[in-house]
Amino acid sequence: MFYKKKGLPEERDVVICTVKKILYHSIFVTLDEYDNQEGMIHISEIAPGRIRNIRDYVKEGKKLVCIVLNRNQEKKQVDLSLRRVPQNLKLKKNEEFKQEIKSEKLLEYIGKQLKTDLAGMYKKVGFKLVDHFGLLGIAFNEIAANGLEAIAELKLPEKESKILLEIVQSKIKPPEVIVSCKLVLQTSAEEGVEDIKKSLIAGEKFAKKNEYKIKLVYISAPNYRLEVYSHDYKVAEEILDKIAQVIVKELEKKKGHAEILRKK
Repeated sequence: MFYKKKGLPEERDVVICTVKKILYHSIFVTLDEYDNQEGMIHISEIAPGRIRNIRDYVKEGKKLVCIVLNRNQEKKQVDLSLRRVPQNLKLKKNEEFKQEIKSEKLLEYIGKQLKTDLAGMYKKVGFKLVDHFGLLGIAFNEIAANGLEAIAELKLPEKESKILLEIVQSKIKPPEVIVSCKLVLQTSAEEGVEDIKKSLIAGEKFAKKNEYKIKLVYISAPNYRLEVYSHDYKVAEEILDKIAQVIVKELEKKKGHAEILRKK
């Protein structure tokens, strides 16, 4: 990766490393995300139990996901552990690292359209995006979902901002979130079944009018599930509440009773 963090990682940070040198009782690695920084893994932090030969577990050039145990800012020393990283964190960190590499390639592609190399793109927009969002991948997802609004306060150069927006939104599909609730719809009216059906249709019409993506699922009388799909969790929650209230009010007009149940 072109982008490198300055300084040392914090204790308990999860980092990507590459094995550089293997000794009898320890491993020396480079920290891939940091500028010219090495770390050390003691033999006791490689795997549980007794280890006879470190090379049974690692080899030069292998990438590892480690957790920071200690850091010494003055000596620029970082002590790491391989065995203390849970599998779910390893998977998450590896996926995050792969995503950053893909995002950097996309930034490089955008630079080619602007006749600027990767270093130039970082100077113009990349560093600001990472500083603001934490990761380039997160920045691109926000741009894909929210457009110019996501980067308005960064005051990026107009030309670069325009091309960045166009390409990111054409290349990246924002991650979709789903929120749901259970609707308990009841009525003792003679036309009760039709009244419930009409209240659900009212919710669907409201969603269609406002271009909301929803799904109504029949569970078992009197229970229904309302699902809302969006690229933003907060927005999805707001839409869910609006649609549910439309259904509830419509049924209450017909002297029915409705209850909205959310998982806690």
